[in-house]
Parts: sequence; structure tokens; C-alpha cells
Amino acid sequence: MAEIITMPRLSDTMEEGTVAQWLKNVGDTVQEGDILAEIETDKATMEFESFHEGVLLHIGIETGGSAPVDALLAIIGEAGEDISGLLDGGAAASTEEAAPAEAQPVQQSPSEAAEKPQGIEVITMPRLSDTMEEGTVASWLKQVGDTVQEGDILAEIETDKATMEFESFYTGELLFIGIPEGGSAPVDSTLAVIGPNGTSIDAVEKYINSLAEDTPAQTQPAETKVSEPAKHAAVKEAAPVQAMPKPTPAPTVQVAQPQGRIVASPLAKKIAAEKGINLAQVQGSGDHGRIIKRDVENYQPGVGLAAMPPNLEESVTAIANSQMRKTIAKRLAASKFSAPHYYLGVELNMDAAMAFRAQYNNLPDTKISFNDIVVKATALALKKHPQVNSRWEDQQIVQNHHVHIGVAVAVEDGLVVPVVRFADAQPLPQIGSQVKDYAVRARDKKLKPDEMDGSTFTISNLGMFGISEFTSIINQPNSAILSVGAIVEKPIVKNGQIVVGHTMKLTLACDHRSVDGATGAQFLQTLREYIENPLMLVI
Repeated sequence: MAEIITMPRLSDTMEEGTVAQWLKNVGDTVQEGDILAEIETDKATMEFESFHEGVLLHIGIETGGSAPVDALLAIIGEAGEDISGLLDGGAAASTEEAAPAEAQPVQQSPSEAAEKPQGIEVITMPRLSDTMEEGTVASWLKQVGDTVQEGDILAEIETDKATMEFESFYTGELLFIGIPEGGSAPVDSTLAVIGPNGTSIDAVEKYINSLAEDTPAQTQPAETKVSEPAKHAAVKEAAPVQAMPKPTPAPTVQVAQPQGRIVASPLAKKIAAEKGINLAQVQGSGDHGRIIKRDVENYQPGVGLAAMPPNLEESVTAIANSQMRKTIAKRLAASKFSAPHYYLGVELNMDAAMAFRAQYNNLPDTKISFNDIVVKATALALKKHPQVNSRWEDQQIVQNHHVHIGVAVAVEDGLVVPVVRFADAQPLPQIGSQVKDYAVRARDKKLKPDEMDGSTFTISNLGMFGISEFTSIINQPNSAILSVGAIVEKPIVKNGQIVVGHTMKLTLACDHRSVDGATGAQFLQTLREYIENPLMLVI
């Protein structure tokens, strides 16, 4: 599916940008993270990287051309994809969306606003990607009272897609930090203030408060702390910004690099990748332990971080919540507390399924897993029980007659659910290869948004971790989710005799608003029939 790339706002005052140079041409393959172009803003020329993968199908602004923020910059999609519909409406829509930004400044001072201290520059949360709505300050590389030069890295900002370095376009003293490390706020919220050395902090605070009172869009600012310049050697805490709720800032506990996110310059990361060096083993010598070029160039294998001597002191590690973790928490909490969950469990005899899989995998160039068998069997069972393959809406229950199975995949930051579409119609090997591909790309953060949308039912499998039985929270808007445990060797009764067998436990979580207990039980009976008689999956 084609993705429209718009002119990004790469600085807090940028209203239009100029394409200084395209580093990709129409027809070129683009990987996530590739530099698409160099964009000249009102302050600097910056590299603009792609957040999508595919083929560069269209360039909307040629080299040397200028356009407002949000204008159509490029289109990335699949080779040969028809983008005529996007070209007919995309540029016009982008221009219309950009127009209000020119007519209405982001921040306007009311007539009664406090006077702006001479020479200060208010820096706002930048929009560092085309879909960014809010950002999280992953780390501050400068502190209040520090001298800042134009081009210095002020902070690392976590967007909905990546963590990016944010550089200063001004020279002066960092007078004010509006969002602490770990804090999140919408685009255009006050991020920091830079100004002449010795500027009155009280005047800065008064001015920032007046801006906040006139900025209703700021809904999630962080607690404000200011300090006098370093030469005064005095620190004070300012009153919270008025008309803005005060969130709980993240603990400022130092996290050892091997345990948390590695802080390194882009050049250091590039050199490390080229040399095959694990940055977790490199000791940083930059500000706040940041790994820079010379650290990677001077790295010697076996001479990494020294082992800390054992001690009996209490210690903690605080890990700031990523945007993915926040989204997972929000969605699962909404599901758990809005959908009345109930659970049904069955234990299946897996002897026939094990024999079937062994025989199937003897075929040339064929290999399937037990998870593939469960996905296929579940899809066929859902075709017979559309009541389970449904979603609850306030005025109706929608029963799906197509089966799109979401398969939960664990990644470093949490959990993603890519979707196997029309799983009932796909053969077992095709399901297997698709799930493997999803799993690899999920861990590399290469999944596309449309590959994680549209599930009608979800499967979560922890059997490979030796978990025999568990329950899951429903992945809304689905009405149910299936939890799959490990295959366990145990004594079973067969034909009146106790023999060694293999069993597997399944637990179905249902939304009682749309799936009754008897309906869920009947679905599990059908699913049992398919898994315990696996030839039914191929005939």
C-alpha cells in the first residue's frame, strides 16, 4: 500500500522547506532508515530519512523546489502500484492542510501576555516524522545553565517511529527545560528556552506561563523546573505552568547501557555497524556516557565495560515507557475494563497431530509447525462459528465471514500482532512461511501498519517457552482470543488403559457481550475435532 510522504517540519519555526538534494530517484528501492533527501529549512540543511520501505514511485518537489510544511513530498509503495488516485487528491489535500499553518501561527501571545525577555528563543516539541503527534524526551544532553552552540545536540526525542537526535539552531545559555527526561508532550509544546547568559529566570518563567495560558492544545506538558545560570550557583524550582496538568515525571535513575537503550552518535552507530561491533560492549566517553566516533575506532574486543564488584546495596533500574509500551498499556487496559472477559479451557490429545506433522515434514521442501496447525484449525472452526469471529459495537454485533487471524509476536519493546489474512483458505506451508516472515520483520521493526490491522480473531502461543496454560486479554475489536500452551508428555487414558500420551491445553477468552458461554464451548468442540483429526485440515 502506497505511503504519502509530506514535507516535514524539521525545526520549531519552519513553515516551508526546500529540497536541497534528492538522494533517491524514482524507481529506487527504499529501506526504512535510508536518507531520502536533504531538506533546507529556515535554519539549516538536514537529512530526512524514510520511515517506510518500498519503491520511490513519485517525487512531488524537485531538487531546488520549495513547498509549505505538509505538502506532498514523495510517494513510496510497491513496484508498479497505481498511485493516480493519490496524485489527483494527495497534493491538493496536503496543500489545503498546510494552508492553515501559514495563516495561524502555532503560538500567539495575547495582548496581556508577559513581555518576552530580550534575545530568548522558545524551542517547541518538533514534529520529526510525518505522523508524529507527540514526543517523549528520551534524554537531555544539555542541562539548565549549560552553554549551547548552534548545531549542538540538545536532546534525543522519541517519536511514534524512532528515537532521533534534536539539535539546537541557536547559540546561548539553556535557561529552561519544559519537559523532563521521560516526559511526553504534544507537538508544539514548550520544550526549552535558550537565551543570553544572565537572563532573568523569573522573566522567562513568567513569559512561558503566559504562553501556556494561551495554548489550549497543550494537554500533556511536563512539570517545569528552572535554575539560575551556573555562575550564580543557585537552583530553584519554578511553579508548575498554569492551565496545564502536571504529569508524573519518570525517575531520573541512571541506567547501565548494556541493560537499557544505548546512547550513541549516528556516526558511531554507522562505524560500529560497518565493523560489526556490538555497541553494548563499548564504553562511551562523550557527554553522559554517549558513545562517539573515537570510542568505536579505539574499541578492542575483550576490553569492554569492567565488571562491577559485588555489593549488598539496594538498587533499581527505571526504564522509561516507550511509545509502543504506552500504546499496549492503553489498549489492553481499555479491553480488560470495557469487555467482560470469561475463560473456557480444553485439553487436547496431540498424538495424531504429532504424527501428522512428522509425516508432512517428510515431504520435500516442506516444514510446518504445531502453531501452523493451530492457526489453520482455528480458521476453519471460525468459518463454522461466525458468532466467535465477531466484534461488539454499541448498536450491533458484527459477524465476520472472512477469517483474518492475528498472531501475537513478542518484540523487544512489547507485543505486535501481524495478521494472516484469509487463513482458512491458505495451505499449511503458506501459513507457516507467512508467520515466520512476520516474526522476523516484527523483531526488526519492519512491519507495515496495514500488516497489523484488520484481525477478526487472535492467537497467542507461549508453548515454545514451556508454558502449559495461561489466559490472554482480548485484542479488541475482536470478540475472543485463543491462548495456546505447550505440548506435554503425560499419562493418559486410552481405550481403558493408562498409556503415555501428549496433550496440549487451550484457553479461550471471550467477550461476554458478543459470545455466550455455550457458543464458545461449541467453537472449542469444533476446534478439538480439527486438531485431533488433522487430516481434516487438508481434505
